[in-house]
Amino acid sequence: MSEQIVLLTGATSGIGKATAFGLAQKSFTLILPVRNLEKGEKIKQEILAKFPQSQIHLFECDLADLQSIKIFAENVKKQFSALHVLINNAGVWKNTFTLTKDGFEQTFAVNHLAHFYLTLLLIDLLQKSAPARVINVASDLHQGDIHFTDVELRKNYNGLNAYKQSKLANILFTRILAEKLKSSQISVNALMPGFIATDIFEDLPFFLRWLIPLVAKSPEKGAETTLYLATEPNLQVTGEYFKNKQRASSSYQSKNMETAQKLWNLSVQMLEQKGFQVPKL
Repeated sequence: MSEQIVLLTGATSGIGKATAFGLAQKSFTLILPVRNLEKGEKIKQEILAKFPQSQIHLFECDLADLQSIKIFAENVKKQFSALHVLINNAGVWKNTFTLTKDGFEQTFAVNHLAHFYLTLLLIDLLQKSAPARVINVASDLHQGDIHFTDVELRKNYNGLNAYKQSKLANILFTRILAEKLKSSQISVNALMPGFIATDIFEDLPFFLRWLIPLVAKSPEKGAETTLYLATEPNLQVTGEYFKNKQRASSSYQSKNMETAQKLWNLSVQMLEQKGFQVPKL
Protein backbone atom coordinates (compact mmCIF):
# COMPACT_ATOMS: atom_id res chain seq x y z
CA MET A 1 0.00 0.00 0.00
CA SER A 2 1.33 3.44 -0.90
CA GLU A 3 1.71 6.01 1.85
CA GLN A 4 -1.66 7.16 3.18
CA ILE A 5 -1.69 10.60 4.79
CA VAL A 6 -4.34 11.61 7.31
CA LEU A 7 -4.93 14.94 9.05
CA LEU A 8 -6.63 14.63 12.43
CA THR A 9 -7.78 17.50 14.63
CA GLY A 10 -8.13 17.12 18.40
CA ALA A 11 -5.54 14.35 18.70
CA THR A 12 -4.14 15.20 22.13
CA SER A 13 -6.93 13.68 24.21
CA GLY A 14 -10.02 11.49 24.25
CA ILE A 15 -11.37 10.04 21.02
CA GLY A 16 -8.82 11.94 18.95
CA LYS A 17 -5.90 10.43 20.84
CA ALA A 18 -7.36 6.94 20.51
CA THR A 19 -7.93 7.59 16.80
CA ALA A 20 -4.31 8.70 16.35
CA PHE A 21 -3.07 5.46 17.94
CA GLY A 22 -5.39 3.41 15.74
CA LEU A 23 -4.20 5.15 12.58
CA ALA A 24 -0.55 4.78 13.56
CA GLN A 25 -1.12 1.07 14.08
CA LYS A 26 -2.37 0.90 10.47
CA SER A 27 0.76 2.76 9.24
CA PHE A 28 -0.92 6.03 8.25
CA THR A 29 1.26 9.13 8.12
CA LEU A 30 -0.24 11.52 10.68
CA ILE A 31 -0.58 15.30 10.41
CA LEU A 32 -1.62 16.59 13.83
CA PRO A 33 -2.53 20.26 14.38
CA VAL A 34 -2.14 21.03 18.09
CA ARG A 35 -2.71 24.20 20.08
CA ASN A 36 -0.02 23.22 22.58
CA LEU A 37 3.16 21.85 20.95
CA GLU A 38 4.45 20.48 24.25
CA LYS A 39 1.29 18.45 24.70
CA GLY A 40 1.46 17.39 21.06
CA GLU A 41 5.05 16.22 21.45
CA LYS A 42 4.03 14.13 24.48
CA ILE A 43 1.35 12.35 22.42
CA LYS A 44 3.80 11.89 19.55
CA GLN A 45 6.32 10.20 21.83
CA GLU A 46 3.60 7.96 23.32
CA ILE A 47 2.64 6.81 19.82
CA LEU A 48 6.27 6.28 18.78
CA ALA A 49 6.91 4.22 21.92
CA LYS A 50 4.20 1.81 20.80
CA PHE A 51 4.64 2.10 17.02
CA PRO A 52 8.28 3.14 16.39
CA GLN A 53 7.94 3.30 12.59
CA SER A 54 5.16 5.91 12.74
CA GLN A 55 5.46 9.09 10.71
CA ILE A 56 3.98 11.93 12.80
CA HIS A 57 4.08 15.60 11.85
CA LEU A 58 3.07 18.20 14.45
CA PHE A 59 1.88 21.68 13.51
CA GLU A 60 0.91 24.48 15.85
CA CYS A 61 -2.69 25.47 15.19
CA ASP A 62 -5.42 27.01 17.35
CA LEU A 63 -8.87 26.15 16.00
CA ALA A 64 -10.27 29.14 17.90
CA ASP A 65 -8.15 31.46 15.71
CA LEU A 66 -8.96 31.72 11.99
CA GLN A 67 -5.56 33.18 11.09
CA SER A 68 -3.90 30.22 12.80
CA ILE A 69 -6.04 27.84 10.72
CA LYS A 70 -5.15 29.67 7.51
CA ILE A 71 -1.40 29.55 8.24
CA PHE A 72 -1.64 25.88 9.21
CA ALA A 73 -3.40 24.94 5.96
CA GLU A 74 -0.81 26.88 3.95
CA ASN A 75 2.02 25.06 5.74
CA VAL A 76 0.42 21.67 5.13
CA LYS A 77 0.11 22.39 1.41
CA LYS A 78 3.74 23.52 1.27
CA GLN A 79 5.02 20.39 2.99
CA PHE A 80 2.71 17.70 1.60
CA SER A 81 1.75 16.90 -1.98
CA ALA A 82 -1.11 14.62 -0.91
CA LEU A 83 -3.83 14.26 1.73
CA HIS A 84 -6.02 11.18 1.68
CA VAL A 85 -8.14 11.54 4.82
CA LEU A 86 -9.26 14.61 6.79
CA ILE A 87 -10.81 13.86 10.18
CA ASN A 88 -12.55 16.84 11.79
CA ASN A 89 -12.63 15.50 15.33
CA ALA A 90 -11.82 18.38 17.71
CA GLY A 91 -14.64 19.76 19.80
CA VAL A 92 -15.42 21.94 22.80
CA TRP A 93 -18.33 22.35 25.19
CA LYS A 94 -18.50 25.74 26.89
CA ASN A 95 -20.92 26.05 29.78
CA THR A 96 -20.44 29.83 29.82
CA PHE A 97 -20.51 32.18 26.84
CA THR A 98 -16.93 32.53 25.58
CA LEU A 99 -15.57 34.48 22.61
CA THR A 100 -12.71 33.46 20.33
CA LYS A 101 -9.93 35.78 19.21
CA ASP A 102 -12.07 36.56 16.15
CA GLY A 103 -15.06 37.51 18.29
CA PHE A 104 -17.20 34.43 17.64
CA GLU A 105 -18.91 32.26 20.25
CA GLN A 106 -16.41 29.48 20.90
CA THR A 107 -18.57 26.36 20.62
CA PHE A 108 -19.93 27.28 17.19
CA ALA A 109 -16.55 28.65 16.09
CA VAL A 110 -14.46 25.60 17.00
CA ASN A 111 -16.94 22.78 16.45
CA HIS A 112 -18.30 24.03 13.13
CA LEU A 113 -16.74 27.16 11.65
CA ALA A 114 -13.09 26.13 12.14
CA HIS A 115 -13.61 22.76 10.48
CA PHE A 116 -15.72 24.29 7.71
CA TYR A 117 -12.88 26.70 6.92
CA LEU A 118 -10.09 24.13 7.29
CA THR A 119 -11.87 21.63 5.04
CA LEU A 120 -12.41 24.14 2.25
CA LEU A 121 -8.80 25.31 2.46
CA LEU A 122 -7.66 21.70 1.97
CA ILE A 123 -10.18 20.61 -0.69
CA ASP A 124 -7.72 21.16 -3.54
CA LEU A 125 -5.13 18.93 -1.84
CA LEU A 126 -7.77 16.25 -1.20
CA GLN A 127 -8.87 16.43 -4.85
CA LYS A 128 -5.29 15.95 -6.04
CA SER A 129 -5.04 12.87 -3.81
CA ALA A 130 -8.38 11.27 -4.72
CA PRO A 131 -9.88 8.95 -3.79
CA ALA A 132 -9.99 10.86 -0.51
CA ARG A 133 -12.26 11.08 2.53
CA VAL A 134 -13.59 13.79 4.84
CA ILE A 135 -14.90 12.54 8.19
CA ASN A 136 -16.83 14.78 10.58
CA VAL A 137 -17.22 13.65 14.19
CA ALA A 138 -20.75 14.66 15.22
CA SER A 139 -23.06 13.41 17.97
CA ASP A 140 -26.56 12.12 18.61
CA LEU A 141 -26.92 15.37 20.57
CA HIS A 142 -27.75 17.10 17.29
CA GLN A 143 -31.47 17.40 17.90
CA GLY A 144 -32.96 20.87 17.44
CA ASP A 145 -32.49 23.62 14.89
CA ILE A 146 -29.92 26.09 13.62
CA HIS A 147 -30.83 29.44 15.19
CA PHE A 148 -30.16 31.59 12.14
CA THR A 149 -31.34 34.82 13.76
CA ASP A 150 -28.85 34.32 16.63
CA VAL A 151 -26.53 31.47 15.65
CA GLU A 152 -24.11 32.30 18.48
CA LEU A 153 -26.93 32.30 21.06
CA ARG A 154 -25.81 35.69 22.35
CA LYS A 155 -29.29 36.57 23.63
CA ASN A 156 -29.89 33.37 25.57
CA TYR A 157 -26.73 31.29 25.82
CA ASN A 158 -26.91 27.72 27.07
CA GLY A 159 -23.94 25.34 26.84
CA LEU A 160 -25.99 22.27 25.96
CA ASN A 161 -27.97 24.10 23.26
CA ALA A 162 -24.77 25.55 21.79
CA TYR A 163 -23.18 22.10 21.64
CA LYS A 164 -26.29 20.49 20.13
CA GLN A 165 -26.49 23.18 17.45
CA SER A 166 -22.80 22.77 16.57
CA LYS A 167 -23.25 19.00 16.16
CA LEU A 168 -26.28 19.56 13.92
CA ALA A 169 -24.07 21.93 11.91
CA ASN A 170 -21.50 19.12 11.52
CA ILE A 171 -24.08 16.84 9.93
CA LEU A 172 -25.59 19.56 7.72
CA PHE A 173 -22.07 20.45 6.54
CA THR A 174 -21.48 16.77 5.77
CA ARG A 175 -24.65 16.55 3.68
CA ILE A 176 -24.09 19.72 1.66
CA LEU A 177 -20.36 19.16 1.10
CA ALA A 178 -21.05 15.61 -0.12
CA GLU A 179 -23.61 17.03 -2.54
CA LYS A 180 -21.22 19.69 -3.83
CA LEU A 181 -18.47 17.07 -4.29
CA LYS A 182 -20.65 14.32 -5.77
CA SER A 183 -18.83 14.44 -9.12
CA SER A 184 -15.45 14.13 -7.39
CA GLN A 185 -13.77 11.16 -5.74
CA ILE A 186 -13.99 12.69 -2.27
CA SER A 187 -16.46 11.06 0.11
CA VAL A 188 -17.84 13.00 3.08
CA ASN A 189 -19.44 11.23 6.04
CA ALA A 190 -20.32 12.02 9.66
CA LEU A 191 -20.45 9.79 12.69
CA MET A 192 -21.65 9.50 16.25
CA PRO A 193 -18.85 8.06 18.44
CA GLY A 194 -21.07 7.40 21.43
CA PHE A 195 -21.02 8.91 24.90
CA ILE A 196 -17.34 9.05 25.78
CA ALA A 197 -15.49 10.14 28.92
CA THR A 198 -13.33 12.90 27.40
CA ASP A 199 -11.94 16.34 28.26
CA ILE A 200 -14.78 17.95 26.31
CA PHE A 201 -16.94 17.79 29.45
CA GLU A 202 -14.42 19.51 31.75
CA ASP A 203 -16.52 22.70 31.70
CA LEU A 204 -19.58 20.94 33.12
CA PRO A 205 -20.56 21.44 36.78
CA PHE A 206 -18.83 18.99 39.15
CA PHE A 207 -22.05 17.23 40.15
CA LEU A 208 -22.54 16.20 36.49
CA ARG A 209 -18.87 15.57 35.73
CA TRP A 210 -18.44 12.80 38.28
CA LEU A 211 -21.28 10.81 36.70
CA ILE A 212 -19.66 10.63 33.26
CA PRO A 213 -17.18 7.77 33.87
CA LEU A 214 -20.02 5.67 35.25
CA VAL A 215 -22.00 5.69 31.99
CA ALA A 216 -19.47 6.51 29.26
CA LYS A 217 -17.62 4.30 26.78
CA SER A 218 -13.84 4.31 26.59
CA PRO A 219 -12.16 6.62 24.02
CA GLU A 220 -10.82 3.50 22.28
CA LYS A 221 -14.36 2.18 21.84
CA GLY A 222 -15.50 5.63 20.73
CA ALA A 223 -12.80 5.80 18.05
CA GLU A 224 -13.91 2.59 16.33
CA THR A 225 -16.36 4.19 13.90
CA THR A 226 -13.94 6.98 12.99
CA LEU A 227 -11.27 4.38 12.24
CA TYR A 228 -13.76 2.36 10.21
CA LEU A 229 -14.67 5.36 8.06
CA ALA A 230 -11.00 6.26 7.60
CA THR A 231 -9.69 2.81 6.76
CA GLU A 232 -12.45 0.54 5.41
CA PRO A 233 -11.31 -0.12 1.80
CA ASN A 234 -14.75 -1.05 0.47
CA LEU A 235 -16.60 2.00 1.80
CA GLN A 236 -18.38 3.58 -1.18
CA VAL A 237 -20.95 5.91 0.41
CA THR A 238 -21.01 9.66 0.90
CA GLY A 239 -23.24 12.13 2.73
CA GLU A 240 -24.20 9.59 5.40
CA TYR A 241 -24.32 9.43 9.20
CA PHE A 242 -22.73 6.45 10.96
CA LYS A 243 -23.02 4.85 14.38
CA ASN A 244 -21.30 1.64 15.53
CA LYS A 245 -19.66 1.27 12.10
CA GLN A 246 -23.04 1.21 10.36
CA ARG A 247 -25.22 3.75 8.61
CA ALA A 248 -27.71 5.26 11.03
CA SER A 249 -30.64 7.63 10.95
CA SER A 250 -30.20 11.24 12.02
CA SER A 251 -32.73 13.93 12.86
CA TYR A 252 -35.21 15.31 10.36
CA GLN A 253 -33.55 18.72 10.57
CA SER A 254 -30.14 17.25 9.71
CA LYS A 255 -31.48 16.08 6.33
CA ASN A 256 -32.87 19.44 5.21
CA MET A 257 -30.73 20.53 2.26
CA GLU A 258 -32.20 24.04 2.22
CA THR A 259 -31.07 24.47 5.83
CA ALA A 260 -27.67 23.00 4.92
CA GLN A 261 -27.20 25.52 2.10
CA LYS A 262 -28.37 28.35 4.33
CA LEU A 263 -25.80 27.32 6.95
CA TRP A 264 -23.12 27.15 4.24
CA ASN A 265 -23.95 30.68 3.12
CA LEU A 266 -23.94 31.98 6.69
CA SER A 267 -20.59 30.31 7.40
CA VAL A 268 -19.02 31.89 4.31
CA GLN A 269 -20.47 35.26 5.30
CA MET A 270 -19.10 35.03 8.86
CA LEU A 271 -15.62 34.16 7.59
CA GLU A 272 -15.59 36.84 4.91
CA GLN A 273 -16.76 39.49 7.39
CA LYS A 274 -13.51 38.82 9.26
CA GLY A 275 -11.46 39.08 6.07
CA PHE A 276 -11.01 35.36 5.36
CA GLN A 277 -11.78 34.34 1.79
CA VAL A 278 -13.37 30.93 1.31
CA PRO A 279 -12.49 28.81 -1.74
CA LYS A 280 -15.50 28.41 -4.03
CA LEU A 281 -16.91 24.99 -4.83
